[in-house]
Amino acid sequence: MRRRTPPPPAPLPQREGVDPVRVRLPAAGAWATVREHLVERLTGAGPGMVEEMFDAGLVVGADGRAVPPDAPYRPGMSVWFHRELPAEVPVPFPVEVVYRDEHLVVADKPHFLATTPRGSHVTQTALARLRRDLGIPALTAAHRLDRLTAGLVLFTVRPGERGAYQSLFRDRLVRKEYEAIAPYDPTLALPRTVRSRIAKERGVLAAREVEGEPNAETHVEVTGHRHGLARYRLVPATGQTHQLRVHLNTLGVPILGDPLYPEATPPTAPDDFRRPLQLLARDLSFADPVTGLRHHFRSGRELRSWSSYADWAGAA
Repeated sequence: MRRRTPPPPAPLPQREGVDPVRVRLPAAGAWATVREHLVERLTGAGPGMVEEMFDAGLVVGADGRAVPPDAPYRPGMSVWFHRELPAEVPVPFPVEVVYRDEHLVVADKPHFLATTPRGSHVTQTALARLRRDLGIPALTAAHRLDRLTAGLVLFTVRPGERGAYQSLFRDRLVRKEYEAIAPYDPTLALPRTVRSRIAKERGVLAAREVEGEPNAETHVEVTGHRHGLARYRLVPATGQTHQLRVHLNTLGVPILGDPLYPEATPPTAPDDFRRPLQLLARDLSFADPVTGLRHHFRSGRELRSWSSYADWAGAA
C-alpha cells in the first residue's frame, strides 16, 4: 500500500492551542493569483475578509513569509493562515489527565466539551486545552467522544505514532465500556446484544436505524436500579455515530438528558450546563502498540442523576 506523504510543517505557531489552516492549491485551475483562488474557495469568510488577510500579511507560504496579494497561482503550492476564532462560552469544567507518558495522554473529558476543533467549537475543546495546559503542541486525538458525552479520550504525543494508536480503534482492539442512566423497565430482557444498521445523514442531527446489514453492535446490561432509573453498562463492538444513544432509545429506555432521542427538544442556551447527557465513557483497555504495555484506564467521573436524581432534574 502506498504511504501518504506527510504534510509540510506549519510555518505559523498555534494560537490558543489551535493549528493554522493549510490550503493546498489544486493542480488544475484558471486562477491568476493565489488570492483569487482563496476568495473563491473561502466563501464563508465574509465579504472582503480574504482581501484584508492578504493586505495585513496574514497569509504565508512555506517559508513563513507573507504571500503578496498579486502572487501568481502555482499548482500544488501550500499557504497557511489563522482563521478568526469564534466567540465561545467557556465550558466551566476541567479536563482531568488520567495518564501521561512520552507517547500518550489519557484525559477524562467533561460533558459539553468537544474533543477536537470543529464548527463553532474551537478553543473550547479538549485538544486545544490540553495543548495549552500541557505544553504539547503536537498532541492529537486518536479517537473522539461526542461533545455531550463525558469520559476517557486517548491522545497521542508524537505525530509519527498517531497511526498506530488510531489503528487500535479502527481494528476494534480497544475494549470500551460506557455507563448510562436511563429509565428502568423491568420487562426488558437484559443482558442482550443489540445489532442494527445505523445511518447518519450529513446536515441531520439525529442518526436513525435503517434496513440492511447491521453495522452497529452494543452489549447492554443493567448493573443496578432504583427509583425508576437504571444504571446500564454498554460495551460497543462498533463505533457508529450516536450508536449507544440510538440503541438504548430503540430498547425504549432513552438516556436521561438526551436532546435528540426519542425526539429533538428545543436547544438550550450555550451557557446552560445544568442537565448533561447521562452518558460516560467509563473504561478503556488495550495493549499499547508502541510500548507493549497493557493499559486499563477508568474515569473518575460520576453521573449525577444516579446519586441524586432530584438534584439533577431540579437543577436551576
